Amino acid sequence: MTKLHVRWAGLTAAIVAAVGLLAVPNATAEVAPFPELALPFKAGQRVYSAGIHSDDGSTGVKNAIDFSPADGTVRAPLAGTVHLQHCAGGDWVTIDHAGGWRTGYYHMEDIKVTDGEQVEAGAVLGSTGNALPCGGSSTGAHVHFTLWTLPDAPAEPARAADAGNWDGLAFGAVSTTVAQAYGEPVDGKTLGGWRFAAGADQYTGTATYVADDAVTQLPGRFRAKL
Repeated sequence: MTKLHVRWAGLTAAIVAAVGLLAVPNATAEVAPFPELALPFKAGQRVYSAGIHSDDGSTGVKNAIDFSPADGTVRAPLAGTVHLQHCAGGDWVTIDHAGGWRTGYYHMEDIKVTDGEQVEAGAVLGSTGNALPCGGSSTGAHVHFTLWTLPDAPAEPARAADAGNWDGLAFGAVSTTVAQAYGEPVDGKTLGGWRFAAGADQYTGTATYVADDAVTQLPGRFRAKL
């Protein structure tokens, strides 16, 4: 039984009870291997990362990493379909990629994309910021970048209220109940030629440039090489 099968089988009832708005994905659904994602900003610039952490920065799967690129511009790391997740305080962005993968972008300001828009890798999504459309907290402009597995989330712009529709969900629910079910660890993933490893504590870890094995301790700054 795969990790996804176990995760969904054990959490179906909890998700429905706690969230109430999510349709639980088919327990037999599979996810494609991790795709070749770029970093969520333009390469060649300095970037600060506060390190790898869980979505709520406290407990659960460490599916999040904060980035503050020098130019303050957040970009799509891979082609996909944009979904704006609406809350009373505004919107935040997710992108559904082929093979059941989703990336998330919280705290962004001046969002440049629309719901259902098809974007290519490198497309401008918005600016780093401290926006809290669904709650939470933020210190210093950045993008709270998250990884998710949603094998049943359709890639088409038109969709029913499914597991990928997080409209109106408070950040507290997304970062705990939803993250427990669908969050995918950043640990061991390679983005734009950098392999990330989580540390023992929240907001720690390393970024290793695969081409030369140069290691940056996180939190810390590194140059996103071309």
